[in-house]
Amino acid sequence: MLHKRNLENLNKLINIIEKLRAPDGCPWDREQSHKSLKENLLQETYEAIDAIESGNPEELKEELGDVLLQVILHSQIASEENNFDIEDETKVKGTQEVLANWEKIKREEKPERKSFLSGITKSQPALMTALQLSKKAVKAGFEWPDIESLWECLDSEIEEFKQALKTNEQAKIEDEFGDILFSLVNIARWHKIEPELALMRANKKFRQRFQLMEKIAQKNLTEYTQDELENLWQKAKKELQKMV
Repeated sequence: MLHKRNLENLNKLINIIEKLRAPDGCPWDREQSHKSLKENLLQETYEAIDAIESGNPEELKEELGDVLLQVILHSQIASEENNFDIEDETKVKGTQEVLANWEKIKREEKPERKSFLSGITKSQPALMTALQLSKKAVKAGFEWPDIESLWECLDSEIEEFKQALKTNEQAKIEDEFGDILFSLVNIARWHKIEPELALMRANKKFRQRFQLMEKIAQKNLTEYTQDELENLWQKAKKELQKMV
C-alpha cells in the first residue's frame, strides 16, 4: 500500500502535468497527444528494462519515474478528452480477484475477435509480435512435433534464403530472411528465451565491445585492416570478460 506521503507526491506530479497542459502552460506539453507520445513511452519502457538488467536499484527507480511520467501524461490527455483519468481503474483486493477480473475482460471482448491470433498489439517490436503469434498458434495445436523438426525447419529456411539471393528480387529475399527470423523466435520459445530481451542484451554487449575497441585503438578504426580489427575485437572481448 502506498504511504500517504507518497500519494501526496503523486498528486503533486499530477497537478504539475495538469498545469503544463493548461492553456497558459508549456507549449510543448500542450501540443502532445497519445500518438505523439508513443515513441517516448516506448523509449522510457526500454530504458526501464535496461535498468532491470543492470541490477542497479537507483537507476531502476529513476527510469520507473520516467515511465510513470508518461502514464500521467497520457491520463491527463485522456481526461481533457473526457475519456478517462488516472483514477478510473479497476480496484482489486487479491490474486483471485485479479484473475476473475481478467477472465471477465476476456469474456467481454468484442465478438468479432474470434481468431486465435487476436489481441496482439500491432505497434510493438516485431520480435515480440512473432513470439506472441507463435504462442497463440500453439494454443490451436499448430506446433512442431519436436525441437529437431524445428531445427530442420530453420535449415530449410536458410537454404531458401540462399536461393532467393540468387534471384536478386529484394521482396523475395526479405520474405525468406523474415522466415529465418521467425524460425529463430520459435527456437527461442522452445527454450523459454525471450527473443526481444536476448537481442537487447546482444546489442548492449556489441556496443560495449565496439566502444572498447575504439578506446584501445591507436588510430582511427577505418585505418585498420580486417585482421587488425579482428585482433582488436578479441582483445576488447577478453578485457570485458575480466571485468565480469
